[in-house]
Amino acid sequence: MGSNFRPMPARAGAPALGPVRTADRYFELKSEIHKKLIGVLNLDKVSSLPKDRLRAEIGRVVERLLEDERVPMTTAEQNKMVEEVLDEVLGLGPLEPLLKEPSISDILVNGYNKVYIERGGKLSLSPVRFKDNQHLLHIIEKIVSQVGRRIDEAQPIVDARLLDGSRVNAIIAPVALDGPALSIRRFGRHVITSDEMIANRTITPMMLRFLAACVQSKTTILISGGTGSGKTTTLNALSRFIPEEERIVTIEDTAELQLQQRHVVKFETRPPNVNREGGINQRQLLRTALRMRPDRIIVGECRGAEALDMLQAMNTGVEGSMTTIHANSPRDAFSRLEAMILMADLEIPNRVVVQQLASAIRIVLQISRLQDGSRKIVSISEVVGVNEDRVDTHDIFVFDRTGVSDAGKVQGRFKWAGYRPKTLERLQIAGISLPAGIFDETVEVNL
Repeated sequence: MGSNFRPMPARAGAPALGPVRTADRYFELKSEIHKKLIGVLNLDKVSSLPKDRLRAEIGRVVERLLEDERVPMTTAEQNKMVEEVLDEVLGLGPLEPLLKEPSISDILVNGYNKVYIERGGKLSLSPVRFKDNQHLLHIIEKIVSQVGRRIDEAQPIVDARLLDGSRVNAIIAPVALDGPALSIRRFGRHVITSDEMIANRTITPMMLRFLAACVQSKTTILISGGTGSGKTTTLNALSRFIPEEERIVTIEDTAELQLQQRHVVKFETRPPNVNREGGINQRQLLRTALRMRPDRIIVGECRGAEALDMLQAMNTGVEGSMTTIHANSPRDAFSRLEAMILMADLEIPNRVVVQQLASAIRIVLQISRLQDGSRKIVSISEVVGVNEDRVDTHDIFVFDRTGVSDAGKVQGRFKWAGYRPKTLERLQIAGISLPAGIFDETVEVNL
């Protein structure tokens, strides 16, 4: 084994752990092997080994420990035990198989014995479980420590991210009453392409052509939708149309955007420490971004008082900026933005806020996750002004639902809403032309 491991003397007359007949007994055996493995590892030296070699050497130690305990196991059972113990030492324990499955988009842990996964827009209970709440807490602590955070009774809620960019939220006692809870929103390395959006019937080619032209002409876009509707995915896809020579600054609470351009500066907020010191919020990052000569600013999600700074940036020369917001309709999105701006406590008259919103934002995308798990851009709207102290919008394209098939699939069609947007003038000035039939009311796509 080399100098990276210290030999462990066998205990004389050590009792065998016995056959693995139940899930609890299996967890006990795995925990015992894990503890003994930690006892024989030279942790100061193994960290410098290549990962492949480390896995091989740890695997041999686990096999030896199983032999010492005289546990009757088939080869398949032993290999399974080796892999799971390796996941405990090198990874995130029971979560590792789920994290390796690219089709899983969400992992939701509601206590140690209830792990749900989302695949294809549908939630289901997985067979994965932890030994107990202490085991789950250990995995949570391992996740947050990797990004320099901590979680304890004084700070029982933590937002973090995994090395692959997946977003993690964890909450423990005393605020979590039924044991620790953990949610992981997966963000794979693959950035969805325009062709994939069309193939998935999230959007039509004509709608995408129009949005691409808006991005290229520096039209400000707001992406609205519910949780898990695909706002960030859509923002990533649209960002592909930003010209390569432009300087982009991204601002996020948890880094999720995967822009493909080279000239990108990424900012991420930092929560305060236990003494309520050292926190950096999105407002501070937005003000910093404005001093860095950005061509565009992309705010991953607008959540609070930073909406005011974002609005001022959009109205003072940083055109073509984009952001997302949680809302069920364009009208709700603007109502939420108004409320966020008022959170800045600057006593700005409501009518002034509404006028600035109408002036800054030109296009609103509304995205929904439908009952069959599919995601659709259900409307593309243009801001046309202010009406009775509200931002007024007109739909350009809409998704018209017509029913549900026998297989449970939502049926409908994308169609032009009969309105020719004023944005066409901006596109013309920018030298961007669109196909002649893009706003023909007969253009429909049946799903």
